[in-house]
Amino acid sequence: MHQQAVEPTPDTGAGGEIVRGEVVAAAPDADVTKPSVRGISEKEIRFGIVGPFSGSARELGRQMKLGIDTAFGVVNESGGVHGRVLKLLSADDGYEPSRTGAAVQQLFEREQVFGFVGNVGTPTAAVALPFALEHRMLFFGAFTGANLLRAVPPDHYVFNYRASYVEETEAAVRYLVRVRGIQPREIAVFAQQDAFGDAGFEGVAKAIRAIRPGYAEPILRLNYKRNTVDTVEAVSQLRSHKPQIKAVVMVATYRAAANFIEKTRDRYPKMTYTNVSFVGSTALADELLLQGPRFADGVIVTQVVPAVSGYSRAILDYRSALAKFFPGEAPDYVSLEGYIVGKLLIEGVRRAGPQLDTEKLIDTLESIHDLDLGLGTPLNFGPSEHQASHKVWGTQIDGEGHFKAIDLE
Repeated sequence: MHQQAVEPTPDTGAGGEIVRGEVVAAAPDADVTKPSVRGISEKEIRFGIVGPFSGSARELGRQMKLGIDTAFGVVNESGGVHGRVLKLLSADDGYEPSRTGAAVQQLFEREQVFGFVGNVGTPTAAVALPFALEHRMLFFGAFTGANLLRAVPPDHYVFNYRASYVEETEAAVRYLVRVRGIQPREIAVFAQQDAFGDAGFEGVAKAIRAIRPGYAEPILRLNYKRNTVDTVEAVSQLRSHKPQIKAVVMVATYRAAANFIEKTRDRYPKMTYTNVSFVGSTALADELLLQGPRFADGVIVTQVVPAVSGYSRAILDYRSALAKFFPGEAPDYVSLEGYIVGKLLIEGVRRAGPQLDTEKLIDTLESIHDLDLGLGTPLNFGPSEHQASHKVWGTQIDGEGHFKAIDLE
């Protein structure tokens, strides 16, 4: 694991007080031409990420930070943005909402961050988001597709890069029904028993209703508890269900998903398993391969980024930068998402100019239209559009743990 150690050096300007990320006038005896903005000094801009850096979902936090750090590393190597380097400071909540409050408070008070970028998780976002909104702080590029961060009209301080869980699960259900010929009653959902699982389950239900208007049969939901791999009850529920289930849409993290597949694969050798991108694709493949090739072979993951094995300019730049700043780290779908989030944020900071504050950055982000980062889909923000991409890609794991692109249509 390669983490960049950063000592907190909060800048309060020349006698100015920093409050809620807003510009506050300096003391009368100070240089009044240099007001202070929380997290911004002449030489750096400090961002914070809250995520699981310990516990069963720790690889998600590590990879997301790795990707953002890679994007920051590229721009910092050339002098930063308008002469300021970008720094990312992390706080660990272990993917437990009960710890998220202290984590965001740490970044806000002790580390004096300008805003949050790449926070990981839905149940944890339910705690971090109100804090950010109350303190009028940027909440950018969170690693979650939940509607919690997709209010209509959008919350002023919240910007997303990725497609939503509704869009991912809709793509998966359309694929299962229209391409694989599986009936809605033959589809079950294996979901985390919290807001993350709820978001995915609701997406599946919405997709089925769109494909089969008037469909009223209940959808089988198989639950497990967050930060556990206890799938015994879910497996038992699946075995006793009639009619037989032929596909499971999984809204889970990698260890729980792998455990469920391991316990059901032999009994249901023709079962189709799909996962949303939050699962942590590489970590899922690694977990499945530990059990044997047949457990990994054929498992589908919807993605909100292109295949990491591709040869587009965006992917080549990402892999080159990752190898340079974090040698030995393998390309990964989560770190690629972090890298794109970082690139998108850098573009906003660059366009906003040297006199940066939260409101100016938000106005600038809302002016970004048809941005081409080489992903094969343009990125757009606007006053009524705070989600840059709506694109969902399909991938399938083979018996060697490699991901192959598949057409979801």
